[in-house]
Amino acid sequence: MKTRAICLVFLLLFTGGLKAQNAGDILKKMDEVLYACKDQTVKIKMVITDRTGKESVREAETIQKGNSMRLFRFTAPASQAGIAFLSLPGEVMYLYLPAYGKERRIASHIKNQNFAGTDFSYEDMESKLYAERYDAVSAKTEGDSYILELKPKPENKTGYPKLVVTVRKDNYYPAHVTYFDKTGKPIKELINSRIDKKGNYWVATDFEMKDLIKGTRSRMIITDIVFDRNLPDEEFTVRNLIR
Repeated sequence: MKTRAICLVFLLLFTGGLKAQNAGDILKKMDEVLYACKDQTVKIKMVITDRTGKESVREAETIQKGNSMRLFRFTAPASQAGIAFLSLPGEVMYLYLPAYGKERRIASHIKNQNFAGTDFSYEDMESKLYAERYDAVSAKTEGDSYILELKPKPENKTGYPKLVVTVRKDNYYPAHVTYFDKTGKPIKELINSRIDKKGNYWVATDFEMKDLIKGTRSRMIITDIVFDRNLPDEEFTVRNLIR
């Protein structure tokens, strides 16, 4: 009887560890798909909807290199043109508002604040691997998807104590992300409603961030995308941010 109990304990430990390992493997593959290209240059149409259903439309351009550098800039309308965000390695982020004529570094304790009136926070806009910020604590299968539960790493000062990510089995691209607060209540969700293969890479060409508390949402539609232009690091500087 004792021997059976010991075997059962080892079996539980082994299968539990295997599940955790599989969850981590899925998260790693997801990151590899999200950041597969060397760089990308993207044009975006953004539709912001307030809680009454009123819509406002903006246009933007973004460039990204690797998994740690991204520059996002609004180009229209005139009232928003020039507002820009820069993400660099080491969780370094800058915001530029043309009205003030000076860049501002985003402190880590306010990175959960929304960027320029959208439903995307500075943290959401950051370019960084999920596996560098979160541990995959569990994984399960539902139909054609994996469901991952992510918890932040101890050093990750995030506004999201838990994420639940739906990952497609066929291409390991995240189709849906739910963000939770410290009470376990869902507060936001990201829906990648259209995922296309462009050349050698999978990319979400139509996606929306919903604020479940405020009842607002921000949708991004990619109108043009070019990969692997060999963008130089000089494109991702404060000097270029404020041009």
